[in-house]
Amino acid sequence: MKLMRYTIAGKTSLGVLKDDKIVSLDPLGYSTMLQLIESAPGSLSRVKDLAASSSPQISLKDVRLLAPVERPGKYLAIGMNYRKHAEEARRLGITVPEKQLWFNKQTTCITGPYDDIVRGVTERLDYEVELGVVIGPKAAKSVSEADARKFVFGYFVADDVSARDWQMHTPTFTMGKSFDTHGPIGPWIVTADEVADPHALALRCYVNGELRQHSNTRELIFNIWQQIAYLTTAFTLEPGDLLATGTPEGVGVGMTPPRFMQPGDVVRCEVDGIGAIENKVIA
Repeated sequence: MKLMRYTIAGKTSLGVLKDDKIVSLDPLGYSTMLQLIESAPGSLSRVKDLAASSSPQISLKDVRLLAPVERPGKYLAIGMNYRKHAEEARRLGITVPEKQLWFNKQTTCITGPYDDIVRGVTERLDYEVELGVVIGPKAAKSVSEADARKFVFGYFVADDVSARDWQMHTPTFTMGKSFDTHGPIGPWIVTADEVADPHALALRCYVNGELRQHSNTRELIFNIWQQIAYLTTAFTLEPGDLLATGTPEGVGVGMTPPRFMQPGDVVRCEVDGIGAIENKVIA
C-alpha cells in the first residue's frame, strides 16, 4: 500500500492510494502516521479493508502531499555507500572510511515531496537521490542482519539535499545536511510487503530534466539489513525513525567543473516501485 499525509481545505489527513486517487483514513481514527505505524500490523489490515470497501473520492491534484512521517525521532543518513560515489569522493580528496559512515539530518529539515528547497546562505547546493527506510512497527535494538527486514515498515524517496560548503565545517556533516527544507521526502510510504527486494530498485535524479544520477540499490556497499544491524548495535531505532540509505555517483560536487543547484532549478528524484518527488530551488 501507498500511505500518505495530505492537506485539503485546510485539514490534514492520512490516506491510502487506490486507482491513482486517495481514500481518506479519517474513518479509522488515526491522527498521525506514527500512530498508524506503531499499531501495525493490525492498522494495516484495517487500512486494507477500508480501501477494498471504499471508492476513492479525492484526486491527487486537489491535495498538497506532506512529508509522510510528521516528525520522526531520528533521521539518519549514510555517506559514500555506493562504490562509484565513493570513487567520486576519493577524487575530491575525501577519505572513504572502511566502516559505515552515518550522520544526522536534523528532523526540522524534513519537508514535503513537492515543496520548495530554500537555498539559503550556501553557495554549493547539491542533490542526492536516495531510497529511504521507515523503521517499524517495533523498536529495533541489537538486531541481526537476518532479522532486520522485520523492523522495516516501508520505503520512500529522499533527496539528501546538501550544502557542500557548510558540510565541511565539521566532520559530522550535520550542519551541511540539515538546513531547513533540505530534506524533502515522499511522496508516500510504500509498505514493506509490497517491495519484494529493496536491493533491486533503480533510482534516478534529474536537474531541469537532465539525468544526473542513475544507479540501482544492488550497488549499495552496505545493504539495508547490514545498516540496521550496525546502527542497532549501538542504539535503539524507534518506530517512525528514518534512514537514508546512500546516494550513487553523479552528484554536482563530483562534476568537472562542479555544478551546483541555483534558484529556479527543479530537481526530480525517482525510485522504481516507490515513486518520485520533485522540488524547485528558491533563493
